[in-house]
Amino acid sequence: MYAMLIGVAALWGAAAGLLVPRAAYRFSVEPDDAWRDACPAGHALTGPGRGWLGSTRCTACAEVRAAAPVRTPAEPGSAEPGPGGDTGARYAPFLLAPVVTALACAALAAATGTRPELAVWLLLAPVGVLLATIDRRVHRLPDQLTLPGAVAAVVLLGVAALLPEHGGGWLSALLGGATLGAFYFVLFLINPNGMGFGDVKLALSLGVALGWYGWAVLFVGGFAGFLFGAVYGLGLVVMRRAGRKTGIPFGPFMIAGALLGILFGALAA
Repeated sequence: MYAMLIGVAALWGAAAGLLVPRAAYRFSVEPDDAWRDACPAGHALTGPGRGWLGSTRCTACAEVRAAAPVRTPAEPGSAEPGPGGDTGARYAPFLLAPVVTALACAALAAATGTRPELAVWLLLAPVGVLLATIDRRVHRLPDQLTLPGAVAAVVLLGVAALLPEHGGGWLSALLGGATLGAFYFVLFLINPNGMGFGDVKLALSLGVALGWYGWAVLFVGGFAGFLFGAVYGLGLVVMRRAGRKTGIPFGPFMIAGALLGILFGALAA
């Protein structure tokens, strides 16, 4: 039964993760730009959910490539686009997100077991991977994801708190969200160039999730995010790929720290 639960969670994560790459591609734009609605070659993105759901393989690009003449040996390794501006059938990485989401969901299932909050973690995990992907690409955490994510965490954990055998507390979750959000807001006021307001909004939902298991878990998850970010930044400096003032996307480290905290809390509950 336990192994089956982990397997089902991993399959859910893989399936949900398959939807992340296209959404991340569409969301990964500069703040003043509209969400992408076409592949790099200009072909419109179609499919369920007004084009938000689907794979990262452009059928039109694939057809153009198939119809293009075969290149001669005189031009090996050419990066020139094909006819019609074709840049390839795949317009975004598509394997990493499903793998990461599947592993995260499997770990959450292994730590949480059959407690009702597991359903909440499995629903929020793909959103976390999506946010981490977007922030890594364009250093941005869209309000369309962070704010609804905070509301969803509050509502879903409120429902979980009404079910038997839950392992946390809804009031502590609310306090955790307020505390972590306030902490990040203070950091934003102190150094707005080093801490984006999107990070403040993300901290609300992460604080709710971490606070579900209590203050110790909130501290562990919050501290782990800073630790991961510091190690990454130090590594870039040591390898001379960044300076001390180079900005790095902090959202992925916040989410990774929160995942570690939730796993710790679920195992201890």
